[in-house]
Amino acid sequence: MLEVDREQVLAYRIAAHGLHREETDPAAAAVFDLGLQDSVRDTALLGLAARIDGAITPAVWDDERFVLAWTHRGAPHFHRRAELDAIRAALVPLDEKDAMARILWQRKQVEAAGMSATDALFTAAKAIREVVTGVQTKGTVSGAVTKLIPDGLSYACRGCGVVHIYEQLMRVASIHAGVRLEAGATPATLAPLEKRKPVRTSPDAKAAARVVEGYLRINGPAAPGDAAAYVATPRAGVDAMWPGGLAEVRVDGKKAFLPEDRLPLLENPPEPDVVRLLPPLDPFVQARDRAVVVPDKARQKEVWKILGSPGALLADGEIAGVWRAKASGKKRLDFTVTAFDALRPAVRKAAEAEAARVAAAREFPDFRFVWS
Repeated sequence: MLEVDREQVLAYRIAAHGLHREETDPAAAAVFDLGLQDSVRDTALLGLAARIDGAITPAVWDDERFVLAWTHRGAPHFHRRAELDAIRAALVPLDEKDAMARILWQRKQVEAAGMSATDALFTAAKAIREVVTGVQTKGTVSGAVTKLIPDGLSYACRGCGVVHIYEQLMRVASIHAGVRLEAGATPATLAPLEKRKPVRTSPDAKAAARVVEGYLRINGPAAPGDAAAYVATPRAGVDAMWPGGLAEVRVDGKKAFLPEDRLPLLENPPEPDVVRLLPPLDPFVQARDRAVVVPDKARQKEVWKILGSPGALLADGEIAGVWRAKASGKKRLDFTVTAFDALRPAVRKAAEAEAARVAAAREFPDFRFVWS
């Protein structure tokens, strides 16, 4: 059995994520095998800029090969359009416990409605499908959907005076309704997928295994509990969607798994001599084994905030600090970067070059860079 330490695992992940920036076609980026989250302003855009050799601007999402939808854990992700049906099949809960886990913080509300999570999910999906026949704002859709679902699945919003379907329920149900999101739209705007299929309620363990394999491919080697946390399913539930063709390895003495065809890369990864400004919620920091990514607990609290996490400075195979950027008018982006330890001059220079790349991706003509 192959035994590796965390430094070798991180070197593997940097390569598996494409962070050596050798790919020129955005749609070929390895992270799209799983999906690129876009929950914070320009997160997906900057995650792509960190991986693609060439200029990346918001116009990349005009490419018909991409589609934005609420998918993993109900979060918005960009996917390859041709693969969205497979993603939808993968997200059908395998059983009631799986369905309840995917609703996350709104489990109690669904239980109080006297419905199973599975019934609530697909009742909502069918209602959303009926309502979304064209481009509509999230608020408009939510208000219309509540007229078609049981009262227990909605709440009265004091802020806008409208009754809304529960947020997480709407998010996890929308993909099953055949609904996508409009990229770059504010407020959130929904639209029907082209040639959308009927709501699918039959679970498919083989399809679900695709998500687990995708996670292990870029954020492995990892334990089943890590994959379960990413999927948002119980630890026991991930066994039913566990893919075949995995190799067992040891990471600092602990059991972990990786697709067999990735073993050569794990055994001999390229030197992780890259410097990148990774955005908040980047797939690299979405790995659930945080102690592997950042061993120091105090630093973990700096990288993963309860609210408003910063971006991460990746340098020489480690998360070496955090960064934030704030617009100064419409022409300048101001960066504040905090390093955990002293950095080599070459790393500091490369970090400033990455800031220029981030500013260009967000279409700011100028930037200011400050080490704190």
